[in-house]
Amino acid sequence: MADLKERLLPPKPASATNLRDSSYRPSASGRLPFQGVDVLGLKKRGQGLRSWIRVDAATGDSQIIEVDKFTIMRRCDLPARDLRLLDPLFVYPSTILGREKAIVVNLEQIRCIITADEVLLLNSLDSYVLQYVVELQRRLKAAGGGVLWRSEGGELKTSPDYLPFEFRALEVALEAACTFLDTQAAELEIEAYPLLDELTSKISTLNLERVRRLKSRLVALTRRVQKVRDEIEQLMDDDGDMAEMYLTEKKRRMDSSFDGAEQSVMTGHRSNDGQQSISAPVSPVSSPPYSRRLEKAFSIARSRHDGMSSSGSATESIEELEMLLEAYFVVIDSSLNKLTSLKEYIDDTEDFINIQLDNVRNQLIQFELLLTTATFVVAIFGVVAGIFGMNFMIPLFDSPKAFTWVLVITGVAGAIIFSSFLWFFRYKRLMPL
Repeated sequence: MADLKERLLPPKPASATNLRDSSYRPSASGRLPFQGVDVLGLKKRGQGLRSWIRVDAATGDSQIIEVDKFTIMRRCDLPARDLRLLDPLFVYPSTILGREKAIVVNLEQIRCIITADEVLLLNSLDSYVLQYVVELQRRLKAAGGGVLWRSEGGELKTSPDYLPFEFRALEVALEAACTFLDTQAAELEIEAYPLLDELTSKISTLNLERVRRLKSRLVALTRRVQKVRDEIEQLMDDDGDMAEMYLTEKKRRMDSSFDGAEQSVMTGHRSNDGQQSISAPVSPVSSPPYSRRLEKAFSIARSRHDGMSSSGSATESIEELEMLLEAYFVVIDSSLNKLTSLKEYIDDTEDFINIQLDNVRNQLIQFELLLTTATFVVAIFGVVAGIFGMNFMIPLFDSPKAFTWVLVITGVAGAIIFSSFLWFFRYKRLMPL
């Protein structure tokens, strides 16, 4: 991995070395000219150059190339809006697009263009990108031979377990994306369950804040997994999009059409030469030149190939790609089920905490009700004391047992009132007594 990382690292800019050269003298202000400015980098950014990792389909070798956007558009026959999906400066959801000559893949860290002959991958130091390159090279070299076999009739046919190059590259991209998302889901699951169990045993502000952050990460990861799942499901539901991804088959048909057209042109040219040698001389204006006839035949073959591809896309066998997508659909669906189960567990924990808080709140309300009732009973003593504290004379004040009788009667009346309130609360089921 370290050797591959060194090979894939972009070369050091020449401007950085030139600044150290003795020919660069300080100016009158004492500063070096263009100090701290990567002139070559500015030129590349102005030209729109971008570093790509190219993996060859035939040999499996990788190399660094620097091309601009328009070169990629002409090379892969892609519109500009498809290349924006691969721009690392923008955040786009996961997408798999099948085009005439390429497959545009944007799955998490893997952003690449797959053709029948090569894979163009945005150069990055991310570990998953390097693992993608290493795994693709390993599979290409492992399946280097034995993909063709000769039948009894002498025709070359592919073996049953053979996958075209574009499907191998797509499989490695799907595997990398599904593995990355499943790893994140497993890590989130390992972190979540102990935290939720701790929250149920001890409700605190710190634990609630940790659960809130955990839920935010869960929602973001679920959205990403759901997008990858929807993209695979959409491809599986559309046979036309899957048929568009057979790039090797379409290239083989195009080559066979061009070979047949060139052979027919050569045959017609020879027959015309033979006829002209026997018949009278013909004016050169009446017969088109060979290059024009070849170009016309190529245009006819191209239009014939377009008609064959449009009519045969519906009947083309898409079983290989469908089985490949189904396998990774099961994997990503399993990751989504993990996240869904975790979200349900978080919701159940929140419901349990809300029930606990409601129970505590109800207990506080009951205690407050008892205190209010007791305060009302005690207030009766204050009323009696206020009445007897008036400045008037009655014979009761002269009795030595008057104070005791007033105290006993007031206490019994307060107890009767308090007991009446408790009976009323129990009758109305306001508190369990």
